[in-house]
Amino acid sequence: MDDLKIYRRRMIPDECILLREDIILERTHDRIVTKWNTLKPRRDFHHGYSCYYLNPGYKVSKFYREDNSLLYWYCDIVDYTYQEAENALIVTDLLADVVIYPDGYIKVLDVNELAIALEQNLCEPQIITQALRKLDSLLNLIYDDKFDTLAADIEKWV
Repeated sequence: MDDLKIYRRRMIPDECILLREDIILERTHDRIVTKWNTLKPRRDFHHGYSCYYLNPGYKVSKFYREDNSLLYWYCDIVDYTYQEAENALIVTDLLADVVIYPDGYIKVLDVNELAIALEQNLCEPQIITQALRKLDSLLNLIYDDKFDTLAADIEKWV
C-alpha cells in the first residue's frame, strides 16, 4: 500500500531497526496503522497491530498470542522524525510505556529508564520532559475512559 519505511529507534539499548516486514494498512496525515509479526520468535506474543499517532506522540499496539487470543494493549510514548528524501519515519521510543490488560488492569512501565537516560546523558532533558507530558496525556485519556477512541483505529482492521 505504501513505500514508507518505518524504523524503530531505541535509546536503551541504543539501536535503530528497519521494520521491513510490517505491513502498512492505512496512512493519513496524523496516523499510520500497521500489522506485524514479532521480529524474533517469542513465547509470550506472536503478532499484532499498531497505530502510530503522530500528533500526540503515542504508538498504540494490540498484542496477540500465537493462538490469536489477546495478550494486551501496549502503548509506547514516542517521538517521530520524517526523512523525506528516504520516505522514512524514525519512531523513537521515549522509554515510558503503558500496558492495558484485557481485564482493564493498567500498568505503567519503564519510568525508571527516563531517569537512567537523563543520568547517562542519552538524550536532552527536554526529551524527558516531553516524554512525561505525553505519558500524562495518555494516562488521562485512559483514566477518562476514552482509550476506545485510540483502539478504534486498530479494531477496524482486526
